[in-house]
Parts: sequence; structure tokens; C-alpha cells
Amino acid sequence: MRSRYTAFALGDAVHLRESWHPSTRPDRIELDPGLGWTGLAVDETIDGRAGDARGVVAFRARWRDAADGARGELRERSRFVFQRGRWWYVDGRVEPDGGARGTLSGPRAF
Repeated sequence: MRSRYTAFALGDAVHLRESWHPSTRPDRIELDPGLGWTGLAVDETIDGRAGDARGVVAFRARWRDAADGARGELRERSRFVFQRGRWWYVDGRVEPDGGARGTLSGPRAF
């Protein structure tokens, strides 16, 4: 989860694609170069430890829009699965009022 946040902050679409589960991964990942990610707080984790097959992470990610200086916070619950010896991002649900300008998740919600 933290590596995906870092990939968004650094604009690393390759890592995002490689860490996204093939069953839910979009064909293209387009990052907004004007949106800066300024902080991450993990609020809750459910499972996701050694020996678990699934995990959920609830987090808050702060952002700033370079164009107008607007700031906000994205709140999301992300699902992960452990397959083939590694963790994969499956999908996420943006919480209500959780930041309309940016998303760390993909086109699917659960």
C-alpha cells in the first residue's frame, strides 16, 4: 500500500501497473502531473499479514493541486490479495467526501 502511494507521489505508473492485480488493472494508467501527494496516514488494516490471503487498508492521502493551490484529503479502503508470492492491489472504495480531485484506486469499486 505504501509503495503504491509513493508511486503516485513520484509519478511511477510502471510500479502502479505492476502492483495492480491483472483481473482489475485498467489498460492505461494516466497520472495527473498537477496533483501532488503530500502525506499518507494508514488508519486501519484488516488481515494482510504473513500467511493471510487477503487484506484491507483504510487510509487518508493528502493532496495539493499545483494549478490553483487547492488542498484536500482522499479517504479510501483498498483491497489486496496475496497470490503467486506477492501482494496485489485489487480495488478500492473512496469514502464519501473523500477528495474529488484525486484517486489512488482504479475504475472498479467494491
